[in-house]
Amino acid sequence: MEYKSLLEDAYNNIIQKDNLNSASVCGRFEVLNVAGHFEGSRTIITNFLKVSSCIRRNPEHLIKFLSKELATSAELSGDRLILCRKVSSANVNEKVAKYVKCFVTCGKCGKPDTELSEENYKLFLKCLACGNKVEIHKI
Repeated sequence: MEYKSLLEDAYNNIIQKDNLNSASVCGRFEVLNVAGHFEGSRTIITNFLKVSSCIRRNPEHLIKFLSKELATSAELSGDRLILCRKVSSANVNEKVAKYVKCFVTCGKCGKPDTELSEENYKLFLKCLACGNKVEIHKI
């Protein structure tokens, strides 16, 4: 009887922890909104690595895109992105959505099951769902 009650308690604890952690993990394909704050004249995005992992892209590629689109320098510090000027999170979310449209979703079928590949100094977006392969511009 003791073993069964201990086992049920352990099982309930695991279920509760999974429910708490599920809010911080993205689904099959979900673009998370950035969370950040200002520190002086800088913008700190605290969940940058979660955002890049949810869209399944290299953080360095996303940083390069954001720094060009927002016209500011950026650096990765741990799991935070530091932008060297004040930028609203709505503006950053808009640029992330633009990145997803250009570099993540397939133009033919609209699915996010794509990968970036470089061949002969050209960048291609290859869809794993429909097989479409399109050359896209480099950042």
